[in-house]
Amino acid sequence: MESVQAIKQRFEIIGNDVQLNRALEKATQVAPTDISVLVTGESGVGKEAIPKIIHALSHRKHAKYIAVNCGAIPEGTIDSELFGHEKGAFTGATSTRSGYFEVADGGTIFLDEVGELPLTTQVRLLRVLENGEFLKVGSSQVQKTDVRIVAATNIQMFDAIKKEKFREDLYYRLSTVEINIPPLRQRKDDIHLLFRKFASDFGQKYKMPTIRLEEQAIQLLLKYHWPGNIRQLRNIAEQISVLEGERSISAFSLNSYLPNAVNTNLPAIVGGEKKESDFSNEREILYKVLFDMKGDLNDLKKLTMELLKSNDGEKVQEENETLIRKIYGNSNEDVIEKTHNPIEVLQLQEPEEELAPATQIQEDKYHFAEEIQEEETLSLQEKEIELIKKSLERNRGKRKAAAAELGISERTLYRKIKQYNL
Repeated sequence: MESVQAIKQRFEIIGNDVQLNRALEKATQVAPTDISVLVTGESGVGKEAIPKIIHALSHRKHAKYIAVNCGAIPEGTIDSELFGHEKGAFTGATSTRSGYFEVADGGTIFLDEVGELPLTTQVRLLRVLENGEFLKVGSSQVQKTDVRIVAATNIQMFDAIKKEKFREDLYYRLSTVEINIPPLRQRKDDIHLLFRKFASDFGQKYKMPTIRLEEQAIQLLLKYHWPGNIRQLRNIAEQISVLEGERSISAFSLNSYLPNAVNTNLPAIVGGEKKESDFSNEREILYKVLFDMKGDLNDLKKLTMELLKSNDGEKVQEENETLIRKIYGNSNEDVIEKTHNPIEVLQLQEPEEELAPATQIQEDKYHFAEEIQEEETLSLQEKEIELIKKSLERNRGKRKAAAAELGISERTLYRKIKQYNL
């Protein structure tokens, strides 16, 4: 049995990752047998190398090796491609055709993207795995074949089984031995090695000096997520080799070739200034929240006045229990109980604040801005002017609509407009 290092040299596999080495070990161990193998891993990790290794190290190495991309063959013709068809089996079948399982008799078939097979084809494949028998499309004659099947997929097979897109019995027949290829982001020490190999290959191919990465560019390369894995790394190495005039590549230059590089583990760039419009939007949201809070407080004042004037505290409590819960929260049952005693309710308010008539409370609603005076650098007057202007602009100068939006009376708004000469 060949060593892992010899396998890497023979099949030009770059990397020293522990998971990668384990996958290669399993491939060499299972190769001399006829056991079915399922290769799993994300798209672009290099799953196609495993079936080649298995075939080359098996007793079938002198027979045919056929790779079939199951996801690239239309559903209507895949049965014909795999198992063949008889003349006249369907429109366009002008002659008898041998399928891959007949042609590869005695050899190995690699079914890439096996998770994309239609359910009807999965039934046919299961029969081949169980007893080596298959039927051509349009034929009733059973044929025998002796093939080694190695399959690969980048989907989560148990999810596909749960969604009834893949047969559970077929999965267990295919995955007698399962070999997983790790994604590139889990092979940190191999990323730069692979990039250097690709850069050297493309330098020779295009007859130009080999590109080299600066230290910061190497760190960026290692921190990138690599959703496309080795295939994406190879494509980027080729792009840079062809497009960049300088052969020393900086992190800035490399970053322009990495899609969504902002999602890497690099520290976020800080120090940027917010636009004035961002602060304005935040202020408007804050004003709206405080308006709502002010409204709740005024409702509570009205309720307290009703309790003071009423001789039937329990009735007032029942009618306004929803309001009490809204203001104090459902968990504060003590507050609801205290509504039996109007004096205790009054103690929940600010002790130095005098109760005002309901109409005056409504008109003074706008003066909430005093509560956030310490948090804003603008004066109260400037904030009032800014808020009134924005409301009038949104409502196209209609004072009634603007007053309703601001939560004040139209008379108060008119007084403010005259006061600030708006």
